[in-house]
Amino acid sequence: QVQLVESGGGLVQAGASLRLSCAASGIIFRTYAMGWFRQAPGKEREFVAAITWYGANPVYADSVKGRFTISRDNTKNTVFLQMSTLKPEDTAVYYCTTSLDSRYGLQSAAGYGYWGQGTQVTVSS
Repeated sequence: QVQLVESGGGLVQAGASLRLSCAASGIIFRTYAMGWFRQAPGKEREFVAAITWYGANPVYADSVKGRFTISRDNTKNTVFLQMSTLKPEDTAVYYCTTSLDSRYGLQSAAGYGYWGQGTQVTVSS
């Protein structure tokens, strides 16, 4: 049974930092590219960041480039999202997910399979 469990969300003020974690089980974690998506109230789920199975060439949405950093520890089956200089528009539920079909590229939700339950990030102004 595949499980992705996110943690690290919370309520912070604008300009603050948060580090999200996603612990995976039930999969051979080191063989999967991993991604983070987010969904704000009333909006569609959107791509945030992704990282290859070997940890190189991370990809970011333009809205978070330079502020967020994705990384992974294959020895701990965990992917991280370090978020800095947070803005109110970053408020959303953040989900981690596994890439199952590389034909869609790393920025399309269509290429992802297993999803976590999400962790809420709220940034106040």
